[in-house]
Amino acid sequence: MKIIADFHVHSKYSRATSKDMEIETMGEWADLKGINLLGTGDFTHPAYFHQLKSKLEPEGNGLFRLREKNLKVRFILTVELSNIYSQDKKVRRIHNLVFAPSLEVAAKINSKLEKLGKLASDGRPIFGFSAKELLKIILDISEECFIVPAHAWTPWFSIFGANSGFDSIEECFGDGAKNIFSIETGLSSDPAMNWRLSKLDRITLISNSDAHSPKKLGREANVFDCDPSYREMVRILREKDKKKFLYTIEFFPEEGKYHYDGHRNCKVLFSPSETKKNKYICPECKRKLTVGVMHRVKFLADRETGFVPEKAIPYKSIIPLQEIIAEGLRVGVESAAVQNEYKRIASAGGSEFNVLLELEREDLKKIAPSKIVEGIMNVREGKIKIIPGYDGVFGKINIFGDEEKDKEKHEGQMSLF
Repeated sequence: MKIIADFHVHSKYSRATSKDMEIETMGEWADLKGINLLGTGDFTHPAYFHQLKSKLEPEGNGLFRLREKNLKVRFILTVELSNIYSQDKKVRRIHNLVFAPSLEVAAKINSKLEKLGKLASDGRPIFGFSAKELLKIILDISEECFIVPAHAWTPWFSIFGANSGFDSIEECFGDGAKNIFSIETGLSSDPAMNWRLSKLDRITLISNSDAHSPKKLGREANVFDCDPSYREMVRILREKDKKKFLYTIEFFPEEGKYHYDGHRNCKVLFSPSETKKNKYICPECKRKLTVGVMHRVKFLADRETGFVPEKAIPYKSIIPLQEIIAEGLRVGVESAAVQNEYKRIASAGGSEFNVLLELEREDLKKIAPSKIVEGIMNVREGKIKIIPGYDGVFGKINIFGDEEKDKEKHEGQMSLF
């Protein structure tokens, strides 16, 4: 069975998250997008965990479905936890994604962690002990739990982050590193960037949305061919089973908001070489530049760009359908026109992922305007241009080409048809 899984999301109980991130709304959007398996997110939050217990029905395989809702999507219990602590005279800020096999195990995790931090303060709670200690706590509760370093390259809150991370999994987790089998690449890096580090060859690379609103679900995801069950999913990740893990679905990493170096307040955007030339100092305000993911990868890499390890899991890069429609319409992605057209096309095409990845051009023409079909095909063929994101600013995409933009910029809002 083909399964598209997005493991890392947040509920409305996390900071800076949409009030629409309720389990029912998330489920409805997952079906529209074509996501078969969705992480619950935030199971340590008391109010949200109470909702999960009342609204989710176990299927007996470690997965759950929504009671009284006829939705295709199934859920897996996940939460992102934050550890902020000092190690080797440096402040470390590490986020980890935790998978739990049952509500009973999740309840035990909550019972232990509520003695060590304030679970009700945030859906992604913060703890003052180390990531190594967190790993031990979780696995002591259940060896069936699975821990994945989240958005591994983000500068401020990740295992390899330039500002508060480590240079290796072993440096972060010590002897516990043998229990880390997977990392999340994050929006600002893709598998090819991670393949440049030989020390990650044993690691299974996964990609997730880290969504804070329903519309962002599935902007990155994982595609499997397997029976739907918690144990099988974890086995595939643990063993890096290429026969069952087909590929990941990726943001173009340039679009991520920490891909290149720079300084947002001064509107300074630098490549790694430009940063080195300027000795890591912003030429405008003379403060230290925020070093992005590409720079950090180059610093730790022991291989050249383009190297593909023997056991690498393939990937496909996409741009969300809403963004393609928005650029085609020359309006904001949040506009009613984009949202209405998005829901119409995704429904007519079976799902957003089916539209973006599976339907042939002729089939797309039956459900979408020619301009949108052109945009979808441009993305599939890599015929796009992106100004890289930096220091918290998302990259800017050009899907239809500079010539097309110059031609149309004085013509007002264009027609899709």
